Parts: sequence; C-alpha cells; structure tokens
Amino acid sequence: MNILQRNNVTVSGSGPVTMIFAHGFGCDQNMWRLLAPCFAERFTTVTFDLTGSGRSDLSAYDRARYDRLEGHASDVLAILDAIDAGPAVIVGHSVSAMVGLLAAIEQPRRFLAQVMVGPSACYLNDGEYLGGFSKADIDELLDTMDMNYLGWSSAMAPTIMGAPDRPALAEELTNSFCRTDPEIAKHFARVTFTSDYRSVLPRSQVPALILQCSDDIIAPLTVGQYMHRTMPMSELKIIDNVGHCPHLSAPSASFDAIDSFLKRLGV
Repeated sequence: MNILQRNNVTVSGSGPVTMIFAHGFGCDQNMWRLLAPCFAERFTTVTFDLTGSGRSDLSAYDRARYDRLEGHASDVLAILDAIDAGPAVIVGHSVSAMVGLLAAIEQPRRFLAQVMVGPSACYLNDGEYLGGFSKADIDELLDTMDMNYLGWSSAMAPTIMGAPDRPALAEELTNSFCRTDPEIAKHFARVTFTSDYRSVLPRSQVPALILQCSDDIIAPLTVGQYMHRTMPMSELKIIDNVGHCPHLSAPSASFDAIDSFLKRLGV
C-alpha cells in the first residue's frame, strides 16, 4: 500500500503552491472541511489522516515509529514527495502544529510558511513556563483515558470544542474521538501530552503564524506568547473565540487570519 492510500490522502484545488492540512488528536481530515476549500482557488490543497487516525491504514501504526512526533513529520514529507508537490505551506492543528514544525525544520527549503492552529510546544507547567497542566493533571488525564477512553471522550470533547451555542460541533468531536481506535488513541495521547519540543523552537527557519483562541483550555495564551518569543519569524494572532478548534468554531476568523498572513508573505 503506498502512502497516498495508507494515509487516505485527498488532493483538491489548483495552484503552484501546495497547502497541506494536518489534523489534531482524535480527529481526521474532515475537520478541515470548513477551511481547506476556502483556499482551493489559489492553492493545491492536501488533506490526509495521520497514521492511526481516521481512514488511514491502522495496521501501519508502529508504536516505535510513532513514539515521537518525528514519525508523523516524516509522513508529511513523504506525502509531499508522493504527490510531487512544489513549494508548500503546512497548516497544523494542535499536536500537528508541532508535526508541521518538525517537518519544516527537517526540510526548511520545502516550505514557504507554516500555520500553527492552537499549538503547544509543551503542555506541562515547568518553572516560569506555563503550559496549562501540572504533572498531576497530565497523569490524571492519561490514567482516565486508560481506564475509560470512551467516557473520557464524551466528557472532554465539549470542553475542548467550546462553542456552547453549537452543541452539534461538540457532538461531532465526541464522535470523532470515539471512532478512533482506543489503544492507538491512548498511545498517541501519551506521546502528545508528555512531549516537550521547546528546545526546537529556535531552530525554526520558516515564517510562522501562531493562531490561538482567546480562551483555550488545551493551549492557553501563555503558550502562544512563549512560542512567539522563542520562534524566529513568527507572528501571534489571537482570535476572540472559546475552545481549541477555531477552524470549526470560527472558520471565517481563522481564514481571514491565515489569508492575511500568507498575502503579507506574498504567498
């Protein structure tokens, strides 16, 4: 099975520059349905399912390979190779924002820009760094997932989504979490929430937009501010929105921020 089949890659739109969209934990490429088509007139757009998520080939989920986010970053580069993409913009949500950063660090000449939606370089509070979670918080989260993944999904998805006036979005995220293979999800969650990529931030050589919501329980403003201070060529844009998924709950504001960023770069 080639990587385009393995990762259920979808190519749409047209344009000399490719925008590749990488989804967050417990989701799939459908989460980009409100945003990616908005760029299809100017860009070739690529959506895919991370290995172990959505309609990817679950048998390809190798715990050793995906024990760090570098495994997913290599997949992004392999997908771009497979479609013979030209210059690219990587748009990553949540954990995939860091996947995109790692791919851009690995092959900086390949990328014109990176867009990081709700990113976090480290979820754990550490001294003056406020990642949003204590070690006890992380341990409790992972233990709860181990004991009752579906229960955790149902309880947490509405909080992660925000948008209390649109319960259908929370239900959609809950269903997405629940469709994910529980054993893969628990491993991916442990990789995600115990990761610490603060040390690689200064190595970024690609212009970056850090896009955050004003009230996000997963990625608080302190994280975006830290990343903006640490990453060269970065911009921080805060959207007035509650939740961790502005591409779903605030797609117009997200599009405006990303489009303005890319046009300022001449992309």
